[in-house]
Amino acid sequence: MSTMKMKLLTARSLSSQSPLKLKQSSLVLLKLSYSSNPYSSFSSFGETERPTETESNDVLTSGISRPLSEVLKELNKRVPDSVVRERREDGFSVKYIPWHMVNRIMNLHAPEWSGEVRNITYSADGKSVSVVYRVTLYGTDAEIYRESIGTASMDDVGFGDPVQKAEAMAFRRACARFGLGLHLYHEDMS
Repeated sequence: MSTMKMKLLTARSLSSQSPLKLKQSSLVLLKLSYSSNPYSSFSSFGETERPTETESNDVLTSGISRPLSEVLKELNKRVPDSVVRERREDGFSVKYIPWHMVNRIMNLHAPEWSGEVRNITYSADGKSVSVVYRVTLYGTDAEIYRESIGTASMDDVGFGDPVQKAEAMAFRRACARFGLGLHLYHEDMS
């Protein structure tokens, strides 16, 4: 889709009085970005419908205002291997999904989710920081949340600061409690 057409789609949605249409246009742009990037295999990750425009230029999407059972079913599907990364930790190989890809998957399959940092705690010796993160899913029938904790060493010299790392870890784990990428944990056990 050309840049001009994307701007037109956004402008139409912004001119609308309905905040739902704005959310829908954002989701459409997100879906379109999947098909134009190296992670295009996401279309096989449970996406059954392509966005279409109706005669009134409203955008139809899958995922808006669905029952939680449908959202959870999508989140529990296996994540494509192209999205999974691997790192060495204490001599062991650990598979994980980067936080920004978890965020994209949540936006695609549970567009009405929210997340928040609930607590940040530094250890008494000042050597680590822990973050509690809550992810909430909203459906037509209910809303549910899951919390998890992530801890990072203050001595870690990799990318980002320790609080950022702990938050990303807690976010990924909270999403895993809904089933997202949970298969990676089971593979480690076998």
